[in-house]
Amino acid sequence: MSASSDIGAIAKAHAKWHWGEIVFWCLALSCAFLFPSRYLIMTDIVRLALFALSLDLILGYAGIVSLGHAAFFGVGAYSAGLLSVHGIVTEPVVALVVAGLAATVVGFVTSFLVIRGVDLTRLMVTLGIALLLEALAERYSNITGGTDGLQGIEMAPILGYFSFDIFGKVGFFYALAVLFVLFLLARRIVHSPFGLSLRAIKNNPLRAAAVGVPVNRRLIAVYTLASFYAGIAGALFTQTTQLASLDVFAFERSADLMLVLVIGGTGYLYGGLIGAVVFKMLQELFQMITPQYWLFWIGLVLVVIVLIGRARLHRWVLFVPNWVIRQFAGSKAAVAVPESDAS
Repeated sequence: MSASSDIGAIAKAHAKWHWGEIVFWCLALSCAFLFPSRYLIMTDIVRLALFALSLDLILGYAGIVSLGHAAFFGVGAYSAGLLSVHGIVTEPVVALVVAGLAATVVGFVTSFLVIRGVDLTRLMVTLGIALLLEALAERYSNITGGTDGLQGIEMAPILGYFSFDIFGKVGFFYALAVLFVLFLLARRIVHSPFGLSLRAIKNNPLRAAAVGVPVNRRLIAVYTLASFYAGIAGALFTQTTQLASLDVFAFERSADLMLVLVIGGTGYLYGGLIGAVVFKMLQELFQMITPQYWLFWIGLVLVVIVLIGRARLHRWVLFVPNWVIRQFAGSKAAVAVPESDAS
C-alpha cells in the first residue's frame, strides 16, 4: 500500500462519526425538553458555540490568532438587522445567508492584511479591524442607530411557518439547526485534503510551502470561511433577540471567545461547543453567587486549567464513562482525549 493510500485511510478513519459525537448532539437536542424554561440562555449558548466554532477554524487549524473576530459578528448582526428594518429580505433563513455573505466579503478583503503578519502583528491587525468597524458604526449612527441600536427589527416566521415567540423556543431550535448544519460543513472541511493542508501550514508553513501547498491562498480561504461563520452567528444574535447595537463589535465579545476556546480547547471543533456550554454555565453560577466578582472566579478557573492541564482534566472527567465502557464493550471503545489537547 502506498503512502498516499495510508494517509487516505487514516483521514477516512478520523472522519468517521464516534458514538460520543452522537451522544453530544442528542444531549443538545434533549435540553429543549429537559429545561423548557431556559430557552433564552440555551439559545445564547448555541450562538456562542457557533461563534467559537468560527474562531476555532482559523486558530485551531490554521494557527491564525485573532482578537477582533467580533468584527464579522457585528457585520452579520447589523446586516440582518438592516435587512429586516428596511424590508429588503424578510425571510429569516435567506436573510441569515445574506448577512453571512456580507461578513464573508469583509473577511475576504481584510484577509490580505491579516496573512501578512504573524502572531502579535495579526493580533493587532485583527483588533484594529474590529475597532475600525465599531468606530464606523458609531460615526454613521443615522444608519446603525448609534448607541441606541437599530430600532424596529421584526422577524418574519421562519420559512413562513414558525414565528419567533417571547419564550425563545422557536429561536432555540432555529439556532441549533443552523449550528448543526454549519458544524457538518466544518467537519467535512477539516477532514478533507484542504483541512489537512491547513494542519500542515499550522505545524510548519515553510515546509508546507516547500511541498507545494499554496500557503497564502489557504489562509485567505479559511479566514474568509471563518468570517462567514462569525457573520452567521451575528445574524442569529439579531434575529433571535431583535437587537443590534454597537455592543456587537465590542472587544469583550472577542475576549470572551478566546476564553471559551481556552476552556474547551482548539483543533477538534467540539472545543468551541463544549467551551461555550461550560463558560455560560460558570458565568450563570458565579453571577448568582457573587454578581460583582464573577470575573474573578472565571479567571481562577482559567488559572486552574493552565496549571493542571486540559488533557488531565479530560481524563478525570471521562474516567467513569471509560470505566463503564470497558466493562461492557472492552477497553478499545474508551473515549479518547483529542490529540490537539494531549500536549
